[in-house]
Amino acid sequence: MELRQLEALVEIDARGSFSAAAAALGTVQSNVSARIARLERELEAPLVDRATGRLTEEGEAVALRARRALAELEAATSEVVALRSEVAGTVGIGVIGTVGRWLVPLLLDAVRARHPRVALRLVEGISSTLEPQLASGQLDLAIVTLPVHEETLATAPLFDEDLVLVVPTGHPLSRLPSPVPFGALAEIELLLPLGGTALRDELDGAARAAGVTLRPSIELDGLRTLASLAFDGYGPAILPATAVPRHLRDRFCLVSVEGLGRRHVGVAVRRHGLPSAPSRAVRALLDALVLDGPLPPGLHPAVER
Repeated sequence: MELRQLEALVEIDARGSFSAAAAALGTVQSNVSARIARLERELEAPLVDRATGRLTEEGEAVALRARRALAELEAATSEVVALRSEVAGTVGIGVIGTVGRWLVPLLLDAVRARHPRVALRLVEGISSTLEPQLASGQLDLAIVTLPVHEETLATAPLFDEDLVLVVPTGHPLSRLPSPVPFGALAEIELLLPLGGTALRDELDGAARAAGVTLRPSIELDGLRTLASLAFDGYGPAILPATAVPRHLRDRFCLVSVEGLGRRHVGVAVRRHGLPSAPSRAVRALLDALVLDGPLPPGLHPAVER
């Protein structure tokens, strides 16, 4: 089994065809086909369905392990470079959307100032899509809502964020003394996160404690889209404080609600395997940015020095 064969399989999975994989690897399609054929002979199993360009069940199992192996080898190269000179290499980071809006610019500035030979590859998504990418080796670390569901991932807290009711300016709930009673939420339909997500679990727990049943007008796994719907007039929403950008603060009120907790955000990495030197450097910068601030209103550091 050769690295070139594993690289070919991973690229076919990512790009959907032998020709696209060949272009990504800087070679010709016949070379990619030959690499896959040799790998299939060695494993005595078909790895790619030639009719569709998709991986078979056996191929997906091999590709999952291959991504991890290739990530470890890339980390080893970066480690040697870091020991001989300065930290250098590429770090793949997953970021949930509402956090990326304010944290990514700060991280880019910090990396350029402290580690100019480190390149960032940023993937924005929701926790449920970022976790499997991290577990499979496509990402080096991810900033996600806690807790995570992937058992192969380890996490550390980064910050907590106030949850608020977002309503248009002039809404009846915006005129009540702050914080408003949790029971007031029972009187309105809400844009809510999808059931089973970490944030929805937090909201449902607060509702049970208050003896209230939340009434969703829509349930959606994706806070940026949920926030956009609220801003477009589709109804009130319970959102993290940073989901409302500054230029909309004159049109919407952030209403504090009794018993409404905080969203917990942390950094996730794979449990097995040593993170590369560039990954460790970026992780240290993230902790420093949160600890040293200044942070947007409604955020509270959760990391420890």
